[in-house]
Amino acid sequence: MGCTGSSRAKGDENAQKIRKPKPWKHSEPITRAQLVQMRDEFWDTAPHYGGQKEIWEALRAATEADLTLAQVIVDSAGVIVQSADLTICYDERGAKYELPKYVLSEPINLMQDS
Repeated sequence: MGCTGSSRAKGDENAQKIRKPKPWKHSEPITRAQLVQMRDEFWDTAPHYGGQKEIWEALRAATEADLTLAQVIVDSAGVIVQSADLTICYDERGAKYELPKYVLSEPINLMQDS
């Protein structure tokens, strides 16, 4: 046992398993190009909000991978997953990393690029 926010040992069966985020809807329909631009802007600015650059890079790699590889990436980087959909994570030093839904999955109202 341990504190709620304590680090878990690698391979611990109590570790949070990553899952796909629930379907979500953007406030207005957007194109794939707009979604890619939003994601790029987030990842370009994310390290400026604190935390370690290496953890941000691992989280980006995890969001762009399938679930099995994403799990390996976060486990290897020592990321503590608070929310199974990766919206809230911590590093081993306790720094918080918040990921918006748009970097984790596509909205249900994504429009086709013309």
